[in-house]
Amino acid sequence: DFGRSSELAFVVEPSDDIAVQEQPLILYCQVEGIQPITITWRKNGVMIVDSENAFMLANGSLYVSRFQRVRGDGSSDEGEYDCMAQNHYGLVVSRKAKIQAATMSDFHIHPQNAVVEEGGVARFQCQIHGLPEPVILWHKNSMPVNTDNERYTLLPKGVLQITGLRAEDSGIFHCVATNIANVKFSREARLTVSGSHSTVYKDPMILVGPENLTLTVHQTAVLECIATGNPRPIVSWSRLDGRPIGVEGIQVLGTGNLMISDLTVQHSGIYVCAANKPGTRVRRTAQGSLVVQAPAEFVQHPQSISRPVGTTAIFTCVAQGEPPPQITWLRNGQILETSDHIKLKNNNSTLSIYGINQADEAIYQCLAENSAGSTQASARLTVLWADGLPSPPQGVRAETVSATTIQVSWEKPLQNTKEIIGYVLHIRKAADPVEMEYQEAVSKSTFQQLVTDLEPSTSYSFYIKAYTSRGASKASEVTVVSTLGEVPAMPSLFIKVINSTTVQATWEPSIKLGQHEGFKLYYRKVHLSQYTGPVLLASNVTAYNITHLDASVVYEVKLLAYNQHGDGNSTVRFVSLRETVERTVLNPPCDCMKDEQNNKTSTTGIIIGIHIGVTCIIFCILFLMFGYRGRLLMCKNVQEQLSTPQIPRSQRSTTGLVLNGATRRDRDDRDLNGKQLDMNELERLFPASPSQEQQEKGVTSAHSPSTPHDETQISTLPLDEFSIIEEQPDPLPKNPHGSNPAAPAPDHGPANEG
Repeated sequence: DFGRSSELAFVVEPSDDIAVQEQPLILYCQVEGIQPITITWRKNGVMIVDSENAFMLANGSLYVSRFQRVRGDGSSDEGEYDCMAQNHYGLVVSRKAKIQAATMSDFHIHPQNAVVEEGGVARFQCQIHGLPEPVILWHKNSMPVNTDNERYTLLPKGVLQITGLRAEDSGIFHCVATNIANVKFSREARLTVSGSHSTVYKDPMILVGPENLTLTVHQTAVLECIATGNPRPIVSWSRLDGRPIGVEGIQVLGTGNLMISDLTVQHSGIYVCAANKPGTRVRRTAQGSLVVQAPAEFVQHPQSISRPVGTTAIFTCVAQGEPPPQITWLRNGQILETSDHIKLKNNNSTLSIYGINQADEAIYQCLAENSAGSTQASARLTVLWADGLPSPPQGVRAETVSATTIQVSWEKPLQNTKEIIGYVLHIRKAADPVEMEYQEAVSKSTFQQLVTDLEPSTSYSFYIKAYTSRGASKASEVTVVSTLGEVPAMPSLFIKVINSTTVQATWEPSIKLGQHEGFKLYYRKVHLSQYTGPVLLASNVTAYNITHLDASVVYEVKLLAYNQHGDGNSTVRFVSLRETVERTVLNPPCDCMKDEQNNKTSTTGIIIGIHIGVTCIIFCILFLMFGYRGRLLMCKNVQEQLSTPQIPRSQRSTTGLVLNGATRRDRDDRDLNGKQLDMNELERLFPASPSQEQQEKGVTSAHSPSTPHDETQISTLPLDEFSIIEEQPDPLPKNPHGSNPAAPAPDHGPANEG
């Protein structure tokens, strides 16, 4: 029964029309749905009673025998007509059809005489208003203008353009306006073509630019642009927003007029006509706006639904158009009024009906309307009601327990209680809309519920429903009660010692305090019973200094928040100033200037130390580099000496040691081209130690001037730069009294060859 064919809906609705004076007019209306269906008509919201002039046909259409714009009694057949259809399930209303009389005014713009030089451009215009829009044709010398001539351009708004004028274009022009209401002729205008084509340069100039147009989708727009100049300018079109104009449905009329067929909303914009001098950037521009409107149409239709009693029904109706349409809801043909349980949201696109009952069963219509047109869609709400459901719960009472708790109690229904499976308590702030309601389920044997987590000093509404497996009972009576007021919570308190006689009490403002009007501050010496205070502080104050205190005793500080319901619990802190006094005595104030100077001196010393350290590192690196170089040179020299033949043992020194290179002078003489050792550099890099110098002196004095070694030179070399050759001493008799200076020195142990 809920199929499409059973729904009461329009198959044909009346449409806008233009009627001719004294001619008949028919407005069509066809409806489908479950019979019987009654159809009636309204004009401007008033019911039309059948009469000789207007009556309803058997198919539901309205017939007006002789349409009259103004009747003898001052009434008019013009207006907005709609068709209403009603059956057992409800009533629907059609869209409004606007009926206007066909008319034509007098010309308010006539063509004007013109004198134009040969090769130029001539433009004539005539303008007239009428319904429907008159068709304007042009005559030259009482004959229709030849539209096959490409130099002649006729625009829909009554404009005639003639380009590339010639002598034969001279003549008398007038226009003829025609529609279903009348035919009218304009005044005549003479065109005179003078002289020959001029070769004088003229800047491009736009004689007439595009007008601002407001049209409806699927219509045709003509944007006029006529330009002159010598040489003849090139006319081009663009959009001010930079978007391409496109090619589909676009046509150029004459030398520069833009025609757009089958308009869409996307064609809306500002169009720019440009007249360009060929081969240059010299140009002139003119612009006009095009607004394309679209009548309202539905994107989403409302759907018929069936809902049990006490539930929520939601209808959604989404429409689009340009400008955006306004949405209105009807209930059985009457404008729907919102209430506590009927809400409109999302710019009237969503209709919500809360806690439905049998009185809400009806046909709901969504009307979408804008300046370009209107449309409607309907849906039916069926309320399901089962026989034998419980009656509403009785004796609902609500009692305030605390600032956040209310006790709700009730009695079971009077009828049909056997099938009850439970109760549902509906809770809502009294100031909130119905959609903010929430529920709590209760077992069937429970007749009271403690509602917690409520807000202090707030009114709440409650009602109960009894539920069975087949549906819910009607709602009980609504009871409203308010929670108690609540005192503020304890504030957080902190104490800071400022000096030996002053402390600062600070606290944090917090939403956890709740609503409060201010704070009260008390303080006292702990051995006294009497407080100083209260010091009343505003709710936005978060600190207070307590001065003129005695540093030798301990103080108790107490803070609490208060409001119209009373004082909240207090926060207590204890503070002693004695430690502050002792620290002041033990740690006198520092000499800041002296400390600053010491800090500066310490900083300077650190910087100097860093510089010295870096310098030492650099010198060490240089020392290692040059030392390595000198060592390489000495090692090479020693290697060369080791390669020379050794002298006979008899010629060796009595010391038992022979320095390699003792005959250095002879070798130097033999090898004049060899590398010379820079002794000064070696002595500078490897200075001899005092022990080495003494050893060298001893060795030198051991030689007698008569010995063959008188020409031997001893090189001052470090110990690691010469070789020591181990020799076995000859066995000699022991001389306990001393040793012969010429005798070999005793061997003190093996010597490693270095």
